[in-house]
Amino acid sequence: MTQLTPQPGIMDIALYQGGAAHVKGVSNVVKLSSNENPLGPSPRAIQAMQDAAAGMHRYPSSDHAALRQAIGEVHGLDPEQIICGAGSDEIIAFLCQAYAGPGDEVLYTEHGFAMYRISALAAGATPVEVKERERVTDVDALLAGCTARTKLVFIANPNNPTGTMISEAEVARLAEGIPAGALLVLDGAYAEYVEGFDGGAAAAGARSNVFMTRTFSKIYGLGGARIGWGYGPKKIISVLNRVRGPFNVSSTALAGAEASVRDTDYVAQCRAENAKWRTWLANALGELGVPSDVSSTNFILARFASQAEAEACDSYLQSQGLIVRRVAGYNLPNALRITIGDEDACRRLAQAVKAFKAGQA
Repeated sequence: MTQLTPQPGIMDIALYQGGAAHVKGVSNVVKLSSNENPLGPSPRAIQAMQDAAAGMHRYPSSDHAALRQAIGEVHGLDPEQIICGAGSDEIIAFLCQAYAGPGDEVLYTEHGFAMYRISALAAGATPVEVKERERVTDVDALLAGCTARTKLVFIANPNNPTGTMISEAEVARLAEGIPAGALLVLDGAYAEYVEGFDGGAAAAGARSNVFMTRTFSKIYGLGGARIGWGYGPKKIISVLNRVRGPFNVSSTALAGAEASVRDTDYVAQCRAENAKWRTWLANALGELGVPSDVSSTNFILARFASQAEAEACDSYLQSQGLIVRRVAGYNLPNALRITIGDEDACRRLAQAVKAFKAGQA
């Protein structure tokens, strides 16, 4: 009798740990660990999803035409160059499944999103981690890390969990410098938090070796609906649609996403509110001796003097009902990633860190 074994690389994948939502024995908990929008989804999205629920006995659209049309209209993109998935995570998995396999390499930065490594390993490819420069994507390091085996290069811009981003000129330099036959993937999960930023859409529309992913989980507040999208050359869209399941996105998620993307006033409101309290919280923590890089996202990466101090602060915050994210798994043991909550959450967080610091004195 032979033993059933998984494909090579599968057992090298550490189980993904999402942001905690509960603290044992503590009530009135504020979750600031998963970069969720504290304002929630657009009221229009909620209504659209409620209306769609009555038709849940029917299979959803298999071509996602209405949502692709809405995305195209709002962002000025060709709907034929758009693919939808169960979050941008699924689009990332499609890319690895379609373009990387045994003997191929997938590059990402040392503080990059965990799903790049996970999806590369799941496809049988070799993940290659490249150094950043002071928590910022280093284009020179990425180019130096490329080989003839490089098939995909992933960068999140802005990046998670650092909150930093690089310029469009640097993105263009990276696209021009990667090997022939390699694809640059621009993860724009947090693009909507940057006023006037297209997330890399122009580059993906103009170049044959660039692809962009986006999500409805962050500023749109639809993390629980699991829906995202990708944009790039038609040839790549055609390939990805061949590995995509025909009913990979639910009808309720499609309805909510379409209403969300069209509610541009709500997105602008969420962006402005986030920017206001992001600046306030970063300044408040900075005055307490807890610095952070300028963030272009809905979180800040608070840096402490040591891993021990970061973990002690996290434990204290939990005792106060405040859940943030340790990021040692992202090679940032001295830091905590803190989602920007509403005014009350930000003030509670700052006050708790102040009390923690006072207790150390």
